[in-house]
Amino acid sequence: MLALKTFLGVGWSISARMIGRMIDFVTLLVLARVLGPADFGLTALAMTLIVILETVLEIPLTQALTRLRHVEKSHLDTAFTLGLLRGLVFSAIVAGAAWPFSKIYSDPRLLGLLMALSLGPIARGFYSPGMVRFFKELRFREVFITQVVGKLLAAGLSVLVLYLGGGYWAIVTNTVVASAGATLISYLLAPYRPALSLAKFREFSGFLGWFSCGQAVSAVNWQFDRVLLGNFLSKEEFGKYTMAGDIAALPTQSLIGPAMQPLISAFSNINDDFDRMKKAYLKASYFTMMLAMPVCVLMSVCADLIISLILNDRWRDSAIYLRWLSLTIVLNAYFQPLYSLSIARDKPKYIFYLNALDLLFRLVLIPVGIYYYSVLGVIGARGVIAVVVFAASLYAAKRLIGAPLALQLRNLSEIAVACCAMAASVLLLRDVLSGLRLPVPVEFVAVSGCAAVVYVGVLLALGVRLTGLMRGAPRLTNAGR
Repeated sequence: MLALKTFLGVGWSISARMIGRMIDFVTLLVLARVLGPADFGLTALAMTLIVILETVLEIPLTQALTRLRHVEKSHLDTAFTLGLLRGLVFSAIVAGAAWPFSKIYSDPRLLGLLMALSLGPIARGFYSPGMVRFFKELRFREVFITQVVGKLLAAGLSVLVLYLGGGYWAIVTNTVVASAGATLISYLLAPYRPALSLAKFREFSGFLGWFSCGQAVSAVNWQFDRVLLGNFLSKEEFGKYTMAGDIAALPTQSLIGPAMQPLISAFSNINDDFDRMKKAYLKASYFTMMLAMPVCVLMSVCADLIISLILNDRWRDSAIYLRWLSLTIVLNAYFQPLYSLSIARDKPKYIFYLNALDLLFRLVLIPVGIYYYSVLGVIGARGVIAVVVFAASLYAAKRLIGAPLALQLRNLSEIAVACCAMAASVLLLRDVLSGLRLPVPVEFVAVSGCAAVVYVGVLLALGVRLTGLMRGAPRLTNAGR
């Protein structure tokens, strides 16, 4: 029963993110046809500071509430108060940093952009704590509604701003309104009367301590390459790199990220059954890579088609970045289920350890990559870091649930074989089709169809059955043995 509820929760969460991304994608097409790489580069530069500050100051109130066995009104009041305090601190820091940041990058437009973009994270901090009831019950339809309605409002208003001649402010509008809209809808679905209280702070403090440290390090990790490249590249070239990075991250953001909250809830419900937890984690990590790996590989071998399909000629140079960035994302996806496991087992220190390891390698490899090979050097460094963090994630899972490293690797072997076969077939087909000069949409549909058939066919040939995966541990040659 828990597996079915988790699967349905994951379905709602992924559907919310997928539809949200589809809305973002359509909005992006409209904006990218009118705005240029320089406009996206300017807003992306402003977002680097916003994302770093938001991540450093993030308080995972929903996760902290979800892990509690019983949630009272005083818990909700404490969560709301912490969110309010976080918003005040965030706004004060942005206000103080906006002018120096605009001077460092020699662009006065960044001052107004930073102040406006800060409204999005502030709005997210006021998300109704009453929504935790749906998370604990693995009911994610309401989460679906908040996210999709927020995205629709944002898309409509951003296109209106673009139509009225607002230029890059349309991008800002889309970012801010999506957060504010979701927060507003959350109070309609989960009514909560705000009250200021820190009565239950002690039940949050231990969890938030390790988590906040991990988030602070993670914030630097996520934006470190962009902060450095912002000083080395033109706004146009920087916009192309960030656009490729955002597209490359879509598989983890749209397919994997949304599934993590249901996983936290599911893991929390079986926290006392170690053997069941181990099997559930292996199954979750298998599903994660089964979804993320083929999409990332397909994006890599079809990068030029994807850029031509969704953007225009001004973005053509982004294809080489997308080709290699997609491959660096593949192994990063494995961290996602470990993140949920660490929170459910009340061991957020493992999140901090992995982020600290990531930062250590970034501080060394990213500057070296920029110095010798510019953007491609950064991408190569990110690939090396992804391998290191993947290996560390395997070891962390072993410490948390006792899963041997060899078992975890065997858990992914069938997926790796299927992806290799898929990539080879796509490259062969593209070579055959190259002389036909097919329209880009036709060629992309053809190679995508070939990829899907080969990938699923190889998995079936290796004995993988989806129904078997849903009933127990991954087949994998027997994760449960």
